[in-house]
Amino acid sequence: MKKIFRTILIAGSAVLAASCLQDLNTVPLNETTAASDEAYSSLDSYLGGLAYINAYYSFVSADDPGSSDLDFNDAGQSELLRQWINLNEMSVDSFKCTWGDDYVSDIQYNKWTTADNAALEAVYTRCMKGITLVNEYLAQTESDKIEERGQSGYASTIALYRAEARFHRAMFYWILMDCFGNPPFATYDNILNGTNPEQISRVDLYKWLVDELTDLAGSSDMPARGAVPYPRPTKGSVQALLAEIYLNAEVYNGTAEWQKAKDAAKAVVDMGYSLEPTFENLFMQDNTTNGAAEREFIFAIEYDKDHAQSWGGTTTLASAFMDSDANALVAAELGISGNICPESWNGYHVSNEYVSKYNLNEISWSGKGLGYNRETSDKRAFFVNEGNADFDQSDVTTGWRCWKFSGRYTDGHVNDASVDNYKFSSMDFPIFRLAEMYLIYAEADARLSGGTVSDATAVGYVKALRDRAGVETPEDIDLDFLLDERARELYLEGHRRTDLIRYGYFTSMRYPWPYKAGVKNGKASIPAYRTLYPIIMTDRNSNSNLEQNPGY
Repeated sequence: MKKIFRTILIAGSAVLAASCLQDLNTVPLNETTAASDEAYSSLDSYLGGLAYINAYYSFVSADDPGSSDLDFNDAGQSELLRQWINLNEMSVDSFKCTWGDDYVSDIQYNKWTTADNAALEAVYTRCMKGITLVNEYLAQTESDKIEERGQSGYASTIALYRAEARFHRAMFYWILMDCFGNPPFATYDNILNGTNPEQISRVDLYKWLVDELTDLAGSSDMPARGAVPYPRPTKGSVQALLAEIYLNAEVYNGTAEWQKAKDAAKAVVDMGYSLEPTFENLFMQDNTTNGAAEREFIFAIEYDKDHAQSWGGTTTLASAFMDSDANALVAAELGISGNICPESWNGYHVSNEYVSKYNLNEISWSGKGLGYNRETSDKRAFFVNEGNADFDQSDVTTGWRCWKFSGRYTDGHVNDASVDNYKFSSMDFPIFRLAEMYLIYAEADARLSGGTVSDATAVGYVKALRDRAGVETPEDIDLDFLLDERARELYLEGHRRTDLIRYGYFTSMRYPWPYKAGVKNGKASIPAYRTLYPIIMTDRNSNSNLEQNPGY
């Protein structure tokens, strides 16, 4: 199924790239040229257009992974998923980076401004471009267009494609709402008339998203789970996004929606997803062929070393943590010849404070190697250090490295970066998976029950995750435990910043982490306005309808 979808994606990307985005560097962001009718000559061309939208989280151009269709010197840094992860994980305690890029220091020290910043620009611009792609696709697939082309026989299938495109538009708007709060609200009329979109408030965007997703989850043409090939989105993806939005409703619109979060998460659980029995299999290079992804991933971003290449995404996660010594250390301790990760970019580091959240046995904070007994420790821990686990930003040999994402396959072999395209990852990245739905259900129950989980079903969900990890479940499961459990279960999956904001810990001096606000011991507060990133200056300069977020 994945191979078929990939083939159509490659063919279709040329159609939509040529017709929709004549110039991705145009300003303002909403300006583009509507696709011609000739671009939709067959049913495959409609699926190809949808496939390009589906791939926009990871694609940097319709040409090759080394060139960007945005004005970025490093194509990999222009990828939406890579920089979305950076905004949500590097800005908090998940990891820090020793590279000298300006955006790195801005984000990890919580010092960003309205000045040019690659991470902010990539996420904002890609999401706005993605919305433009969807708006054009929806306009070109209206029923009157289909009839004009004499393609009425395609109508029911195209209706399904349209529903999937609407889900992607909701995804892009959710990312914008979560990161930037009050983005432009672009419509197809902006494309046709060359007008600037109006700005929408976070509260109003929340309402629009809930209405849009509720419709898609209901009697719409959105496909049910299993009705379309993985990794295309389904009603499970819609309900998962609803659960995520309801979980953070109090942040987004000022009103908590814990029961709705609980109900949406349960709706996903009831669709028949299952936990992959072996946690490691979720993050193997063959996670699509070993069965893990289709079992547990509810919505995922596709990567493939031969057909869906990127220097961002799981390629970055599989190489950015390692230097050559650490790479070889892990391989040796696992009995693997060579390296555990495709390359050794030597940039990302994890602090002792984060590693200590895991239940690790026989731990040595200063010993060279894995530093703990993997067989008896939390199975979600994938760490190694080179003898100085106390991270110091000025020393690239310090801190822990993470190999959760690596070059491994289920059969034991690893990607050899000297062969063909093996520098690139084939590991799909989960945006939503069943484990998180369990944790959303449990947290919502705790919020409704005075701070401690009381629902036996919720306890069962947490126990299932702890059992898979090989660690005991505490008798009392409170909110702080659930926050730490999310840190362990969902590490590097793009949730941490949002979680800390929801808990009120992101800005608080009571919750330190290394280099928070640029302070080495992290005992610092962050101004409240930094729970939102600024609207990028490029768009504000070209669209007088946009007001900057307070504080910037």
